[in-house]
Amino acid sequence: MATLILTAVGTALGGPLGGAIGALIGQQVDTAIIGSPTREGPRLKDLSVQTSSYGAALPLHFGTMRAAGTVIWATDLVEHRETQGGGKGRPSVTAYTYTSSFAVALSSRPISGIGRIWADGNLLRGAAGDLKAGGTLRIHTGYGDQPVDPLIAQAEGGALCPAFRHCAYVVFEDLELADFGNRLPSLTFEILADAGGCSLAQIVVSALPEADTAGLDAKLDGFSIDSGRAGDILASLSAAFALTSSVRGNRLAVAAQTVPATVLALVDQPVAGGARADAVRATGWSRRREPQPAVRQVGLRYYDPARDYQPGLQWSPGRAAPGDLAVTDLPAAMAAAEARGLAGTIAHRNTRPADRIRYRVTAIDLAIMPGQVVRLPVAGGAWLIESWEWQADGVLLDLLALSGGGAVSAATADPGRALLPVDTPVPATDLAAFELPWDGTGSADSTAIFAAASAANSGWRGAALFARQPGGLLAVLGSTGRRRAVMGRAVAALQAGSPHLVDRYNRVVIELAGPGLQLAPSEMSGLLQGGNRALLGEELIQFASVELLADGRYSLSQLLRGRGGTEWAIGAHVAGERFVLLDDCIIALDSLMLGDPAVCRVLAAGLGDVAPVESTVNAAGSSRRPLSPVHGSISRTADGGLDLAWVRRARGAWGWPDFADIPLNEAAEVWDVSYGDPAAPVAQWRLGTAALSLAPSTAASLAASAAPARFSIRQVGSVSASPPLSLDVSP
Repeated sequence: MATLILTAVGTALGGPLGGAIGALIGQQVDTAIIGSPTREGPRLKDLSVQTSSYGAALPLHFGTMRAAGTVIWATDLVEHRETQGGGKGRPSVTAYTYTSSFAVALSSRPISGIGRIWADGNLLRGAAGDLKAGGTLRIHTGYGDQPVDPLIAQAEGGALCPAFRHCAYVVFEDLELADFGNRLPSLTFEILADAGGCSLAQIVVSALPEADTAGLDAKLDGFSIDSGRAGDILASLSAAFALTSSVRGNRLAVAAQTVPATVLALVDQPVAGGARADAVRATGWSRRREPQPAVRQVGLRYYDPARDYQPGLQWSPGRAAPGDLAVTDLPAAMAAAEARGLAGTIAHRNTRPADRIRYRVTAIDLAIMPGQVVRLPVAGGAWLIESWEWQADGVLLDLLALSGGGAVSAATADPGRALLPVDTPVPATDLAAFELPWDGTGSADSTAIFAAASAANSGWRGAALFARQPGGLLAVLGSTGRRRAVMGRAVAALQAGSPHLVDRYNRVVIELAGPGLQLAPSEMSGLLQGGNRALLGEELIQFASVELLADGRYSLSQLLRGRGGTEWAIGAHVAGERFVLLDDCIIALDSLMLGDPAVCRVLAAGLGDVAPVESTVNAAGSSRRPLSPVHGSISRTADGGLDLAWVRRARGAWGWPDFADIPLNEAAEVWDVSYGDPAAPVAQWRLGTAALSLAPSTAASLAASAAPARFSIRQVGSVSASPPLSLDVSP
């Protein structure tokens, strides 16, 4: 309010200048009374988390499967507040982030570990075990001796905290939710239950612990049981593998419906019986072939590991004939070729007519029971005893003919294309902090400090930036964002060249920080508009030509050297020095938070950083450093004196639009001129103009000294002096 009032009063009394003075005074009054303006980012109104219902059945997993879990414990969302900026009238921005801790139950059967984790379809944890979001993950494998989780015990108390023994679960501690809309995401897990897959015998034994499963050797990559009913489990397996059950001794045996290596011989002849005139009673046996099934082709639905366990569908091989199509659902993980072969086996079994025999005997061997495979004296082949019935005139057997073949070998199959998230490990942060010469915008007293952050691959998630002062105090500078800056290092030192011409002779080879980072060529007109500007060491260069080398490195040529008044660094290059492309990926840092750039440190902390990455500020002081003078000349007068002259340059004045001199952007024009060795000169002068005249006696005394015959000229600025301009005195 004071700013508005005093601006109006000042304008009325003193015109535009009075208005500016009034606005400045009013701003200081408002700041003293109200404080610096603060902007707050979006916040959540509801901090509750999703819940899960009691009584939900926990599945059993075998081999390797992808499945969702059940949230069994969770905390409320935790709000984190971070304020950046502010001070000296600058607005501050307050950002809010949220984390949550929760536990997810996965399996009621012990597991060996957890592989990848997907959150809302995107990778949250990679195959290497790296989390793509901030937080900590602990895995409890579900054995009977597993301890309580320390976080749950701390939150609930030791007396109320169960260990969830015989239940495999995971605990996320302080998982960052910014990537998921500040809510708990929908999670699915790659559950590693058994190494090398699982067999049908393992699955059947989990439903029927006392069953004899000898011979069930078929292998699957994974299998999940969502229902605890044994009948449902066996039915789903039998639909694909045609299982049969029998009694062996006093144990229930489950086996595949195939012709065994040893087939029992039923040697008893059929016996007629009864007064009824049907075929069984007249001859003792009858044979019936059922009609041709309507199904002509069979499809198998399964989980495909090649598509991150997404459901797949494979049809049986062969040409589709007229008739109905049948689809079998199998909650198993397998390769596409294996699924197609299994679909062909199911089709061979389901699309041929069944051949059955009813057979009566008066005596039966106790070893021959339903589920056994026998041979008959009246018909060839192997026959499965499906059932038997004790009757008054004998034992009536129902038998099914078994085919010795029909198994379709795994064929080549296409699993289909899926847009899968790329699993790239989260790399460490590559950080560079640097100061650039003032570009002429804003205040001439400002300090232009920037940071560039990159990484070895695209899995980098960004990093938080901090400033550390000599006393160890850390100040928050903000975040880098997720865009990687184009940066790297020089393979060999760039040789010296002229800042006045296009350097068409020298070239520099740059090895960028990682794949996916690119450099592009530019026309000369683009360079004149500021394109392809880069910081190499402490020299600002521009490059027109880019050549991609075989090893992924880039060769840069047709260079403009010493840009921004950095011609003094042209001859100071070394191998391995830092290269940063000055585009919109670099981050401007708050110089007030940094303090003295010569002694402060910039730190970056990202997900892939074991410890914060630290960088000094390269080219510290270059924003306020005056430019070295140019066009120096020395001439001798007729009486033996010396006249020195040079041309000044102003910071930020890179163009000359009206051909008129502009201010130096310094408090005063001051020059230091020395003679001899700049480190130990024999004579020094401080001047206020860009010229120096020496009397003949002074010139003679300088020439008689043993010092090098060289003048060094520096412009003295408010903060530091410019690099020197050296002028050699000819004999």
